[in-house]
Amino acid sequence: MGGGSRAAARRRVVPRIRPAAASDLAAIAAIERACFGDPWSLQSFTQSLALQFVRMNVIEDDDGVAGYSVVWVSGDECELANLAVDPVRRRSGLGALMLDALLRQACDEGLMAMFLEVRASNVGAQQLYAQRAFQEVGRRVMYYQNPAEDALILRRDLG
Repeated sequence: MGGGSRAAARRRVVPRIRPAAASDLAAIAAIERACFGDPWSLQSFTQSLALQFVRMNVIEDDDGVAGYSVVWVSGDECELANLAVDPVRRRSGLGALMLDALLRQACDEGLMAMFLEVRASNVGAQQLYAQRAFQEVGRRVMYYQNPAEDALILRRDLG
């Protein structure tokens, strides 16, 4: 068989991060439900998208929306309220790409610190955050539900 009869290799699309739009909310909510035992509602995402202090982004790959993030800005600080990648696309570097983009965006906005909470058992996420200079600054006892678990409070200086 000649080269022309070979099946075309699937084109690899470089992931793209962009601000979320209303048309992304169903995909965001589906990823949220797949990732978390106590998920935010579609209504919560819809309301958040309209708020001026919220930065909501999505990351797209060749199959569409692969993940999202929600950052709340207050004064010269921000909180990474949510970052999730579709479970079937994890371990592909998408979460790291999103986090790096969020850190750049926060610096570009002149923010001085980013905070977040992470499950005490989520070692993979803790490693990702540690690689990007986040440090533990506290603990919220029994913060998470389904299952009930402590949250570690992490902070990274940006300035």
